[in-house]
Amino acid sequence: MPSEHTPVISAPAPTLPHKWLRISGLLLIGLFVAYLDRSNLSVGIKNISTDLGFSGEEFAATSSLALTAFLVGYLIANFLGGFLTARIDAKWILLVTVAGYSLCTVLIGFADSVGVLVALRVGVGIFEGIYWPQQFRMAKAWFDDREMSRASAMIQYYGQYLALALGFFVLTPVEATFGWRPMFWVLGAIGLVVILPLYARFLPTAPGTTTVADPGQGTSRKGLTFAAFGGWRFVLLVFSYFTNGMLFWGITLFIPLIVPTFGFATSINGLLAAAPYLVSLVLTVPMMIIADRTGRRGPIAVSGLVVGGVLLACVALTGNPVLQFALICLGLGYFTASYTPNIWAIAVTDLPAHVVGPATGIINGFGAGGGGIVAGALVGALFAATGTYALGLSVLGVVAIVGGLALLLYTRMRPAA
Repeated sequence: MPSEHTPVISAPAPTLPHKWLRISGLLLIGLFVAYLDRSNLSVGIKNISTDLGFSGEEFAATSSLALTAFLVGYLIANFLGGFLTARIDAKWILLVTVAGYSLCTVLIGFADSVGVLVALRVGVGIFEGIYWPQQFRMAKAWFDDREMSRASAMIQYYGQYLALALGFFVLTPVEATFGWRPMFWVLGAIGLVVILPLYARFLPTAPGTTTVADPGQGTSRKGLTFAAFGGWRFVLLVFSYFTNGMLFWGITLFIPLIVPTFGFATSINGLLAAAPYLVSLVLTVPMMIIADRTGRRGPIAVSGLVVGGVLLACVALTGNPVLQFALICLGLGYFTASYTPNIWAIAVTDLPAHVVGPATGIINGFGAGGGGIVAGALVGALFAATGTYALGLSVLGVVAIVGGLALLLYTRMRPAA
């Protein structure tokens, strides 16, 4: 398994006309809509609680359950989906899963009980969890290692953070004007009538083989063994992403609820909820220039967790709402700009081609799904106990620092011979 300290001999990527548009561009748009489907519940949860009868004393516990239900399905499906779909063409899995989570989103708009809401959110998580590893199977198949940072950033980073930056800003006034049910109907319909036809028409099927062969791999199919994933070194990578998931989802699930506690004008709450992700998009440009010029993906990703963690850990140390908000924006912005574009490039280039789907499913399932579930429960419980989100955010910051140290160890360990 190559590390960033050892030269990588990369097989040339297959030829595909307009591949940056047909693969990276389309998957960016698809993930943009998928992330709107993930984050829309955070926007509508207050009004949903009134309509479904869990406002008041039940709000903290029930809203935490509803918000993290997606991540339960997401965790399971990422893990199983990567293995169960490893020999099926990624394009067809993408089509089925887009249809699945879009239909679940439409049906949420008709939910008449907490049980139905939670079940459908689990369904969204299951379909999006199976969807996730297919993106990196596509990337591994059509891009070589020298292109992987840009491909990873386009497919995963920009789709995700453009949705978060624009989503809270756009969805907040839409939900306030038309209500939460139409918001879900429209978002689900976009997946069904826009994304699904685009994928069916323009996404390519697998190029002869589902992946680009690794040098020295030969023609035989390798087993999905612990050693093939990288052994204990892979465990460090998964743990690093688990702490990333805690920090990211611990803020993202609650940011529409956190912002109003600062006492700013209600009319700008949507913009303020989007602000950390706007900061991330701005910081990504210089961080990617540095990464491209130095080739130091590992140290930059480590700094994202450590620096971002330190800034978030300081939130509970001040009672000034302006300073708390600034720490959240800078902490999340720097963390995501430095860590997210680099970690998937590190993972996909380090991993043998035949384990990319299962491995990225494990990383994202336990990392985003598991980390998000733990963070949602933790932040919700600390808010119920203290009446403030500050302590929960600071705890997440400390956890991220530990994750940064784990990733540092990962980059320092020599690959197995």
